Amino acid sequence: MSIGTLREADYVVADWQSAAFGTGPADRARAEAGVAAAYAAGGLDAPERYIWASSPAHGAVLAAVLAGHGGALEEAGLTGPVERARAELGGSDAGASVLNAVRTRPWEAERTAACSEQGPEQWPRTWAETGGLLWNQVQSLVVRVRAAIGALATEGPSEGPDAARDRAESILRAATLDAVLGQHDAPWLAQFEALGRLDGPLAGLAETARSAGWWWPYERLVILSERPAELHRDEPGRLHRGDGPALAYPDGFGLHAWRGMPIPPDFVASLTGLTHGRISAEENAELRRVMLEIFGYDRYLAETGARPLHRDETGVLWSIDLPGDEPVVMVEVVNSTPEPDGTYRTYYLRVPPTTRTARAGVAWTFGVDEADYHPQKQT
Repeated sequence: MSIGTLREADYVVADWQSAAFGTGPADRARAEAGVAAAYAAGGLDAPERYIWASSPAHGAVLAAVLAGHGGALEEAGLTGPVERARAELGGSDAGASVLNAVRTRPWEAERTAACSEQGPEQWPRTWAETGGLLWNQVQSLVVRVRAAIGALATEGPSEGPDAARDRAESILRAATLDAVLGQHDAPWLAQFEALGRLDGPLAGLAETARSAGWWWPYERLVILSERPAELHRDEPGRLHRGDGPALAYPDGFGLHAWRGMPIPPDFVASLTGLTHGRISAEENAELRRVMLEIFGYDRYLAETGARPLHRDETGVLWSIDLPGDEPVVMVEVVNSTPEPDGTYRTYYLRVPPTTRTARAGVAWTFGVDEADYHPQKQT
């Protein structure tokens, strides 16, 4: 089956992008109906009970307790979350995980059939036009969430021994691998829908993905997690927020990030009165880059007395040498279009540290080689 027109694919991708980054309370009735349909497609009876978790982290603790690891988590200092999980489970006999029957096998069967139908040349193209457009942003989010769930055992108020906390981190990370990713399965579901393959065995999975977050399927019980309450991203789609968590779930579990980079929860607020000396003294290279962006490259250059590496008709090339890190190289350019007040705005654009001329830096920002850069009007 062909993918259809590119315009149709665009609609599919936009729809699944909305699902992947959707916030607000889950549509619980719709999600549970989707789960029941996925069980039926896998040849299983519908689960007897649904437990709703307030975040993937809460769901991972529930799954770890079901797997018999509650004691190990308590040794790591996670007594409160374990006690809550036990109370919610109430001695439930969940049975074994049915992840393979519900998600893995039907997923692989559909993908194998679609790949065969498309052929080795067309299959990568359809992926590039559909799921591939979402993959990097969604996968980056999944990796970050998994890491943060594991870190519950090694950060915060936990007071267990280091060995116990390391073991608990491994347990929680393993629990995330037993989950269906719900809304974060969007890239593959976008491709399957574009290929007309969501009306069969994957229909229930798609219905749940449109309605809820991560979920854990067992023979008689399913754990489903809520979607985020808040999600903040910058223009390229990276997690980004300076005055709170960039990703936040109803129970307080969340991620703090600046331009996609993890930062401590109170980091931005602690930068009041920031100086160039403090930036230079920061040992963490990634946090130092955040400080530079907040402080302002132009201000840092002025206050440190930096000298340009190169200057030509396209702009000025600057470099900031940082201890223990590659230099920050930027090209300074002036916008050719005046602001409403008649002034011309200056921009500082990050370029690779190997850049040697301003022209090469400007060309790089346009994705071309220096020799191929021939603008009609300089900016």
